[in-house]
Amino acid sequence: MGLNTRIIVHIMGLLLLCNGSFMLLAAFASGIYKDGATLDITLAAIVTMLFGVMAMFYTRGHKKEVKRKEGYMVVTFGWIVMSLSGSLPYIFSGAIPSITNAFFETISGYTTTGASILDDIESLPKGILLWRSLTHWIGGMGIIVLAIAILPLLGIGGMQLFAAEAPGPGGDKLHPRITDTAKRLWLIYVGYTAAETLLLKLAGMSLFDAFNHSLATLSTGGFSTKNASVAFWNHEPLIQYIIILFMFLAGSNFVLSYFAFTGKVQRILKDEEFKYYTSFIVLFAIVVSLVVLYKANVPVSNFHPMVWGEAESAFRHGLFQVVAVVTTTGFVTADFTGWTPFLTVFFFGIMFLGGSAGSTAGGIKVMRHLLIIKNGLLEFKRTLHTNAIIPVRYNNKTVTEHIVYNIIAFFVLYMLLFIVGSLVLGFMGLDFVSAIGGSASSLGNVGPALGSLNPVSNYNGLPNAGKWWCAFLMLLGRLELFTVLILLTPYFWKKI
Repeated sequence: MGLNTRIIVHIMGLLLLCNGSFMLLAAFASGIYKDGATLDITLAAIVTMLFGVMAMFYTRGHKKEVKRKEGYMVVTFGWIVMSLSGSLPYIFSGAIPSITNAFFETISGYTTTGASILDDIESLPKGILLWRSLTHWIGGMGIIVLAIAILPLLGIGGMQLFAAEAPGPGGDKLHPRITDTAKRLWLIYVGYTAAETLLLKLAGMSLFDAFNHSLATLSTGGFSTKNASVAFWNHEPLIQYIIILFMFLAGSNFVLSYFAFTGKVQRILKDEEFKYYTSFIVLFAIVVSLVVLYKANVPVSNFHPMVWGEAESAFRHGLFQVVAVVTTTGFVTADFTGWTPFLTVFFFGIMFLGGSAGSTAGGIKVMRHLLIIKNGLLEFKRTLHTNAIIPVRYNNKTVTEHIVYNIIAFFVLYMLLFIVGSLVLGFMGLDFVSAIGGSASSLGNVGPALGSLNPVSNYNGLPNAGKWWCAFLMLLGRLELFTVLILLTPYFWKKI
């Protein structure tokens, strides 16, 4: 059977219409602030929506059936089409005239990586800054819907296990409650965004900055409206604690938020992934804070202003950077690569952790680490008791061998891609530290990296080929590897 290309093109058209609609929102903001970019963003929106209408018009009467092959193509090409069209506001306004740079910034937005090529963010028109944040927000919620509705059906990276925990999907076919679940999660996502905007405004941010940082926080993206990122508000501890809270929520399974709002608190407390996710963050924050306080290469008072005392300052910045890296948000309050060599290696290590399954965070995900460790420990028992059937258990349920193998394959493939990614960046002239940092950060959708790509620098110094390569790694990481890589295999294109 051949591919149902008409349904694929039709969905691409729908995505372009949605993208253009969000551009109009940015154009509206541009008009309010009179920043001179209103017509450029509006033109980009019109062009995007025009292509969307044409795609939908010429594929009307399509066969309304999305099978696995179409699913893989819709997901992968959907992100690419969104990124290509999303770069138009940058190009038309002249904010980022280079096609390479504009695409890099856009795909970094949609994949919620937060890596930037911009040297002076604050000089950009307000409408462009809002569009930049909106790319995060669209991509962030897109990955939630993807995790709930599509990836489990494609058997991607153990997401079937997450599907079993979600209130909507189940089985091999689209469950009628998937749409309802997606709507509820959208509502929670919008609600969290509104709540954080209000709290940040009350804490002292301007409304524009508060809204933009909320869009970037809930998507675990990390684009800021300031050159110094959240370090701009180092004198406002409350602002940073608010962002920490919402980064934590964004990095946790959104289905748990759904349970919380429906009074099913016990489901949250019994969730293994959430317990370990929380424990890791608390433990890591304590370690970092103590090292910063007692072992940092520079006095605490030198690299961030103290407001509530030296101990509080060390704790806040330690906690902030741990949550920002674990959840792959990538906001910055200080250059953690300048604290101690130990902490540089430490933060590099936690770039591979990732947030929870069903969150907007990138990375490998806590759930996968847990299952790999559990399976590894059980191998000792299986070695002693060769005839015994000893399954891996998660949330008091048996995990099928198929899912365990899938997760192990994902982990091995992830590490291989990290190595290949580092080699390619090294071949392009990056030093060792920058190459491994850039590869890990891009693949994990973290944003800030190491070396020349450290938290207070950016990716503008990369050669153009390096930017395209990092963009490819971002897409791979965001879409759970298999979704993209399967399109590169010859048997995917064979007719069955």
